[in-house]
Amino acid sequence: MFNETRLELEIGGRTLSLSTGKFARQSNGAVMLQYGDTVMLCTVNRSKEGRAGSDFFPLTVDYIEKFYAAGKFPGGFNKRESRPSVDATLISRLTDRPIRPMFPDGFNYEVQIVDTIFSYDGENTPDYLCAIGSSAALMISDIPFLGPVSSVIVGRDKNGEFILNPTPAQLEESDLNLKVAGTKEAVNMVEAGAAEMDEETMLKAIMFGHENIKKICEFQEEFTKLIGKEKIEFVKEEPNPVVKNFIDTNGEERLKAAVLTTGKQARQDAVDALKEELTEAFVNENYPEVPEEELPEDVMAEFDSYYDGLMKKLVRDAILYHKHRVDGRKTDEIRPLYAEVGTLPMPHGSAMFTRGETQALVTTTLGSKANEQLIDTLDEEFYKRFYLHYNFPSYSVGEIGRNGAPGRRELGHGSLAERALSYVIPSEDVFPYTIRVVSDITESNGSSSQASICGGSLALMDAGVPIKEHVAGIAMGLVKEGEEFTVLTDIMGLEDHLGDMDFKVAGTKSGITALQMDIKITGITEEIMRIALNQAHKARIEILGVMNAAISAPREELAPNAPRIQKMQIDVDKIGALIGPGGKNIKKIIDETGALVDIEDDGKVSIFCADLEALEKTVRLINYHVKDVEVGEVYRGKVVKIAKFGAFMEILPGKEGLLHVSEISTERVANVEDVLKEGDTFDVKVISNEGGKISLSRKKVLLDLTK
Repeated sequence: MFNETRLELEIGGRTLSLSTGKFARQSNGAVMLQYGDTVMLCTVNRSKEGRAGSDFFPLTVDYIEKFYAAGKFPGGFNKRESRPSVDATLISRLTDRPIRPMFPDGFNYEVQIVDTIFSYDGENTPDYLCAIGSSAALMISDIPFLGPVSSVIVGRDKNGEFILNPTPAQLEESDLNLKVAGTKEAVNMVEAGAAEMDEETMLKAIMFGHENIKKICEFQEEFTKLIGKEKIEFVKEEPNPVVKNFIDTNGEERLKAAVLTTGKQARQDAVDALKEELTEAFVNENYPEVPEEELPEDVMAEFDSYYDGLMKKLVRDAILYHKHRVDGRKTDEIRPLYAEVGTLPMPHGSAMFTRGETQALVTTTLGSKANEQLIDTLDEEFYKRFYLHYNFPSYSVGEIGRNGAPGRRELGHGSLAERALSYVIPSEDVFPYTIRVVSDITESNGSSSQASICGGSLALMDAGVPIKEHVAGIAMGLVKEGEEFTVLTDIMGLEDHLGDMDFKVAGTKSGITALQMDIKITGITEEIMRIALNQAHKARIEILGVMNAAISAPREELAPNAPRIQKMQIDVDKIGALIGPGGKNIKKIIDETGALVDIEDDGKVSIFCADLEALEKTVRLINYHVKDVEVGEVYRGKVVKIAKFGAFMEILPGKEGLLHVSEISTERVANVEDVLKEGDTFDVKVISNEGGKISLSRKKVLLDLTK
């Protein structure tokens, strides 16, 4: 019934297998991939015809999680998988990024990739396997594809040795989490987090990953020879000669001047105005008697396409051959920088970071353990105590748009910024707060994710979070034709759109904490990566100087309105005394102070209060129940019984001491009942505790106050 084809490869100490012919047989290309006990189905399909007039490649990549793959139930009320999780969205992006550049220029058929995970062993993660399975499915389909493409993860052990495709447990111990994708010839995608790793070590890790990518690409080629279909014919259409001649003759020199206009909006206005003028002249010359609504749509679409293509060529030629950028900067020059902290009065920490026409307004909010974020994926549930959210409103680019749930771009940029800062966040033992950073982009002309990293670092210090040093980010670009190339520092929006690479590098003065590289060509060499990393390091140091001028160390005090958290350790045998019968004691403390108190079985007590005064009162009340009586300490006592020779006072639950008549006052007291009555409360000092008999003094407290 089935004509199944299977091939296996030993890599990373496990067996990688590809098979086809048994599942999803009606798809254009379908591959069942297995690595360890992780199994996923990768399918590709295309539209019957190309999308006319499309100026972009309509590729869709969907990664679909099935919770039963890990023997789990979905969370939520419906108990059914619905919208993709944040992790699923990020995995879709990780697959899209290395696959997208590998289609022929001008190919405009709609292509959909669907990667569905059916079995997950908890060790071989889908984030890098999806790219392998998707590439294999494309290779055996009839869709033109310039692959194969493969992806791996690289970690590093305590001895400094690189690990291929480490398990999640191994990554927990690693100072590197690097995802690399590419072809046999070159790398075309990088995503990394690192504990302040130097540039040369990072480059070695990337090349280690690429050596193994080559093996998996050769494996896919072998698999394709067994089963691959013949590719459909596709030839990119040549530009309309009438359109080309008109624009070249009448617009090329003027367009060259327009793209060199200073300022994003002014440049766009100049380019648009020239396009409108040339369009009108073209219509008058070629269709003088034709009403506007009857103009040939295909010819006008070709006019728009050729004009935009010429603009791209002029910008790229200026950079590549003349080292001239549209805003006049040198190839390694950063746009003007500005950083400030304390921008907003009420958030616990705030900052504004501006680079050229890109600006991020960033805040930090501090919370308790109750504010941690629950992460529910195919792996075990866990809580995050640091997370970063990125918002990109349409007004930041002077446009109108709908404000709704974050899309793939917002989630991707937020994840990158969060990763970059996570390596300097103090441990819970040092700073027991949940930390939320939010970056609102108020202006954008490229590299807003890196502005979010810089602004986030500033806002963390402004909030008093004890990060060890600042983190800064910079985006590098590339223009490449044949063997000629130019690497650009701090690319703006136009250079990102028209260039060949967006290589984001973030880190401290000590090393890299995050990388993300996307390219529009099939791959880049080790030489280009080395140049980009070195230029990025130089730029990062310059940016860190500006940030340190704004604030160079975390504030010593939290904001007045910031919550207060303190951790205490009590003896395990005191837990019952603190809780009290039926929770009586702890409930009373919470009612009096408004605090949140969490008591763990090992005696760790976490206290969360709205302000410092409430915290101090809570600590005092907890100590009242759990501390042993210490000689020399002052306690708030309560008179429980009057005697001729003094008064018995309760100073801790179940702990009573004698306040002798001679210790009641600095003056002589003849009759105890003349100065004290049952129920009176005041401070007393413990002057002895021998044989369980506690002696108290009010006189010493009064004398101490007069000193």
